[in-house]
Amino acid sequence: MILSVVAFAILFIQCKTKETEKQPAEIQVYVDVPFIQETHEAFQISDNPEDNEIRGIAVDNESTVWIATASGVFKRKEGTRIWESVITETDRGPAYSAIVSDEGTVFLGTWNGIYSKKNGELKKQTGPKPPVSVVTSKGTETWALGPNGIWLLKNGNWEEQPFKIARSVRGAAADGNGSLWVATDAGLYQCSGGQTKLFQAELISAYSKTVAFAPGNEIWTGVMGGVSIMQNGTFAKALTPEQGVPTIIVNCIRQSLDSVMWVGTEVGVVRFAPDGSNSLRFSKRWLTNDKVNDIAFDKNGNAWIATENGVSLIKRNTMDLADKQKYFYNELMKKHIRKPWICGNLRLSVPGDTSTWENSDDDNDGEYTGGYLAMESFRYAATKDPDAQEKARKAFHFLRYLQEITGTDNFFARTIVPADWIRVNDGNRTYTEQQIADELVEDARYKPVENRWRKSADGKWLWKGDTSSDEMDGHMMAYFYFYNYAATEADKADVRKHVSTIIDGLIKHNYNLVDIDGTHTRWAVWSPDQLNGDPDWASEKSLNSFELLTFLKFAYGITGNELYQKEYLRLINEEGYLENAKGINSKNPAWQIYFDLTMEGYMFPILFKYETDPKLLAVYNEMLEKWMEHQPHGENLYNNLAYTICTGKKINVEQTVEFLKDAPLDLVDWLIDHTLREDVKVVHSPILEEVQISELPPASIRATVRWDKNPWAAIQGNPSQVREPVFWLWPYWEAKYLGIIQE
Repeated sequence: MILSVVAFAILFIQCKTKETEKQPAEIQVYVDVPFIQETHEAFQISDNPEDNEIRGIAVDNESTVWIATASGVFKRKEGTRIWESVITETDRGPAYSAIVSDEGTVFLGTWNGIYSKKNGELKKQTGPKPPVSVVTSKGTETWALGPNGIWLLKNGNWEEQPFKIARSVRGAAADGNGSLWVATDAGLYQCSGGQTKLFQAELISAYSKTVAFAPGNEIWTGVMGGVSIMQNGTFAKALTPEQGVPTIIVNCIRQSLDSVMWVGTEVGVVRFAPDGSNSLRFSKRWLTNDKVNDIAFDKNGNAWIATENGVSLIKRNTMDLADKQKYFYNELMKKHIRKPWICGNLRLSVPGDTSTWENSDDDNDGEYTGGYLAMESFRYAATKDPDAQEKARKAFHFLRYLQEITGTDNFFARTIVPADWIRVNDGNRTYTEQQIADELVEDARYKPVENRWRKSADGKWLWKGDTSSDEMDGHMMAYFYFYNYAATEADKADVRKHVSTIIDGLIKHNYNLVDIDGTHTRWAVWSPDQLNGDPDWASEKSLNSFELLTFLKFAYGITGNELYQKEYLRLINEEGYLENAKGINSKNPAWQIYFDLTMEGYMFPILFKYETDPKLLAVYNEMLEKWMEHQPHGENLYNNLAYTICTGKKINVEQTVEFLKDAPLDLVDWLIDHTLREDVKVVHSPILEEVQISELPPASIRATVRWDKNPWAAIQGNPSQVREPVFWLWPYWEAKYLGIIQE
């Protein structure tokens, strides 16, 4: 461990010494060292909504969690999920505040007064006039506040204090030296020595809900508008949506054990670190409800969060990327591989409830299993583990079976499912003439397919037709990586034969993928007749031309069959396919989709491996460089690494590693609605037709990833499914093979 840290430090210093003021050096290698991996655990108190409306939360020295709810007070002992009501039935009612003093006493502010627990006994205190809505403590001072006054605990007795402030007490913080800061609807009060001072002009707005002390002698006040920060009694700065606060409604502020300021809002919790960075946690992935009312920290630095609908635990775990790989790979093999060796997502009978999972089919099972095949191929290349090679072979056999099961010479299916499956996606159906007319008006290229699912000859499987162009891309990409990084000589012979079967079919059918009905599928069209002769196919012209050149070059590269090279050159010289392909970087904005970037990333490494003509290579290299210039954020890990495969140059290493570290362990495809946030803008960029946000969200607050999905999408996710973790494992093992990630 120490050697790894030292090695990383040396590497970082070496990189830094090469920096210039204008062009910082790109870090080329990441040494795998432990980092903090956060996870989320959700708690519901009961089936009663009022029990789950949590207003205050605290963790005592025995790791018992105390909560003040709309219906009363509950506690949860360490190691259990059971929440016990701790106040008698006759005294139950709304509770507002829960704290643990520096001396270890639990204090609870409720509708009928204040309770304390010390040495195992919970007692109702006399003195403060109920209701007690806020309790705060520092050092030997404990204060109780509410609409009827302020009390200070002295020598075991509560003494009312003479401070004249607004009765609308929302939050308070004591400094331990006799001074109390109180947030109210009228502003922030400083109460000290029997005197009060009101701060209003120093705040974004007078309406204050919370106050906390921060490092550097700062006082943070949560107000309508954001966070106002004062230093030495004067305004220092404000944190608003422009500075990363997700909404102007701030409910609570707490300082963690590592001096990070946690700001609870109506749209999640944002953390401001001492280095100036901030990070947001919101959505069901991280919180039981986005409305955060209070936050407490246990002795391990884990955050217990009181929300409008339950308690969330954001737990800090230490792991390195190798540990994370083991976790994801175990999940993959336990749940996401179904017979005969298909890698896919899971369906949840109850959204978000992973105990209700079952395997599910997907239109792109072939492509996504292709990604799995690529991952196992890189795992083998990096480790020479025969287990990886054997699993890669099984994935290849499945992809080959997708062609064999159709009973045709060269057509292949999207996916297969057991014949006894009752539920499939996109089942067989019939169309009326009116429906077909409607679809044709919407899309002149529309092809009605009534029988998408057909039974295999042996009766064991249902196979799905109408296979798309992206499926072809995924297959060819996977065969390329298997052939070059994991296949034995016998495997390579199988790949050559299978690829020849598919490409021969394309040539036979004038470069379209023809289904069992004798016509091309809706999307798998590469023919010059359509791409060059039909204006309705203009939107696909550049990418599909690029794809077909790649398919032919790959087939020629592995088989040596001159027919494929002849056709490749004919399409370039007579049909203008190279000129067409150059357009991938200059598509009309109406035709740009994010998916295309990934499809192009599938193709480039194949061309760079097998093209030997210097002139053509120069053209492809120019296309590749422009293609990467269009991805300045380095958000697509697959494309970052595809570029390295092509050129040997390592790029966007920091972005790649940061994604691998930041990606959650939770694979539920939680709904992420960025339109709730005020710290980002809704835009139509980089893809014109999609609603996106102005800033690339980090992996931790994106929906679960597939590299064909637009990461800027404003609304993402479907909590009724669990994604397979290939999106993480594939770039991890590819980066390991390329020497980007080192032990």
